[in-house]
Amino acid sequence: MKFGVVVFPGSNCDDDAFHVAHHVLGQQAEFIWHQSADLAGADAIILPGGFAFGDYLRTGAIARFSPVMRSVEKFARAGGIVLGICNGFQILLEAGLLPGAMLRNAGLRFRCLPVHMRVEATDTPFTCAAQVGQVIESPIAHNEGNYFCDPSTLDALERNNQIIFRYTTPDGREDAAANPNGSIANCPSADLHTPREKSVRIRRMSSCPLPLDLSRPVALPDSE
Repeated sequence: MKFGVVVFPGSNCDDDAFHVAHHVLGQQAEFIWHQSADLAGADAIILPGGFAFGDYLRTGAIARFSPVMRSVEKFARAGGIVLGICNGFQILLEAGLLPGAMLRNAGLRFRCLPVHMRVEATDTPFTCAAQVGQVIESPIAHNEGNYFCDPSTLDALERNNQIIFRYTTPDGREDAAANPNGSIANCPSADLHTPREKSVRIRRMSSCPLPLDLSRPVALPDSE
């Protein structure tokens, strides 16, 4: 399987994404400059974290017009796998590839701490090795991790089983105190995937996860 890691001016987690894809998972990986429309034959695209174009105007507002994004959109709508991490997820939002918006964290404070998330769906390329109800711990570091959408969008996400994780207590209970940023319905920003019947497989991860235990196994989907 081959990963393409998109690099924008201001990206700062691109090397991390490349390292995990190539050196930890043992897969092919290639950097893709934002001005290129060629996705280099990648089977999966990663939009990494950082501060694309310095977050000027609004986070992701300039990067979404980079030439590479037209190819990413075409790739995604044809069924390609796309992972947007932190700033990369915000770019996907600005590009209209995912619903909703990101707000400042509740309390207007930067949050950097370990959190617990309960697995809600495993029918995605990103969670197929997990179990529904499993609670995982992930360190986060973000200032705009507060996911928001209107009630009708949230209802559709729930109805279509598009919510992958929820913030919970260590024993898996939903609790306001377990929500580090105020995200609606305790949905972490690493929560949504587009239904497969729409031929789009995108996962967003705006929680800005810090490096995890890379010794844990990760399941890779078939590239076919």
